[in-house]
Amino acid sequence: MKALLKSLFSLIFCLTVLVTSSAQETSEWVPLFDGKSLDGWKVGENADTFSVVDGQIKVAGPRAHLFYVGAVEEHNFRNFEFKAKVMTKPGANSGIYFHTEYQEDGWPSYGYEVQVNNSQQDWKRTGSLYGIVDVKENYATDNEWYTEYIKVKDNRVIVKINDVVTVDYTQPEQPKRGDGDKHRILRGGTFALQGHDPGSVVFYKDIMVRPIK
Repeated sequence: MKALLKSLFSLIFCLTVLVTSSAQETSEWVPLFDGKSLDGWKVGENADTFSVVDGQIKVAGPRAHLFYVGAVEEHNFRNFEFKAKVMTKPGANSGIYFHTEYQEDGWPSYGYEVQVNNSQQDWKRTGSLYGIVDVKENYATDNEWYTEYIKVKDNRVIVKINDVVTVDYTQPEQPKRGDGDKHRILRGGTFALQGHDPGSVVFYKDIMVRPIK
């Protein structure tokens, strides 16, 4: 009888762990962009690079970065799923940063960048984990909406373009980085959208996050 009860308690414990884990992985998607304004977002230099047009964030202008500084998770995300619909115009370059932090100017010093580039001269294409796992193939097309998805769980990063996995990277315990890239590590932080150059026009919408506890 004791053995049976012990087995029963073990089964209940395992089921509880599975249910809890499933609930954590399937929490609700939360919007980071209201489709009307840049409330909850902050940009330093060249703020006019970002505007809201027809429910979309339009990126067009000199180098600039738009950082999420809103209330969701107090804009500090460690483990999460992120997705956004993106459309590039021909020759456009942009990117989605994660585990980064606000800075007034320059290229973000912290975090990783997931590339947005379907036809610009830089060979690192959409879906690359820039400078870490670079993708040469095209998985998206200019002038068409596609979904860019990022998942971070502990030390693992998964990137998908339209449900196709382009990156599955596990950061080693001691990642090798040069002095200029020493902060390109998983440490928690916020998201940022990149305005790369005046010739790059990109649109973002349906920007969502699902925290993983």
